[in-house]
Amino acid sequence: MMRALRRAVDVFVLLSCLLGSLTAFPLSTDKDQPIEVEADEAELDDMNDVSIYRGNVIVRQGSIHMTGDVMTVYSKGGDELDYIIIEGDPATYRQLPDNSNVHDQARAIRMEYHENKNLVVLIRDAWVKQDTSTLAGDRIEYNTELSRVKAWSQPAGEASAEAPAAEKSRVKLIIKKKKESGS
Repeated sequence: MMRALRRAVDVFVLLSCLLGSLTAFPLSTDKDQPIEVEADEAELDDMNDVSIYRGNVIVRQGSIHMTGDVMTVYSKGGDELDYIIIEGDPATYRQLPDNSNVHDQARAIRMEYHENKNLVVLIRDAWVKQDTSTLAGDRIEYNTELSRVKAWSQPAGEASAEAPAAEKSRVKLIIKKKKESGS
């Protein structure tokens, strides 16, 4: 059971660094800080290489702060990570980058990290903010190996007798200019 807990903690470090790389360079001292995981309950299953944390899940490490309702960590035997899923209404992520006093933030109903694919995925009501820029869509994927971001909108819904067809949402990017000092 301690091996599963240690594996889950190592996974948090990796996930935090990867989500931080989605938006900027994370605070360099975060990785050296202790990791605190809180949840209403935890289920650590070494036989199936799955760890599940339920109920007001909170993860802290230095400036990193992540929350969700359920976090599931899947491994491929031993200490090799397969993928992580954090779900919430919404699941959130916040971290302070080096040389900044503004936290980078992300939120989505579902956040996934697929280590073998070098992929971080934010699904449903996905939103990322870095400094004064924001990116929103129904799905945001970040390839950590290629530093490539893709965002999608939600397709238009079908009309029914009870409700009209929903309009297709669109990906939205907002880039605000920084204010010049001394103006």
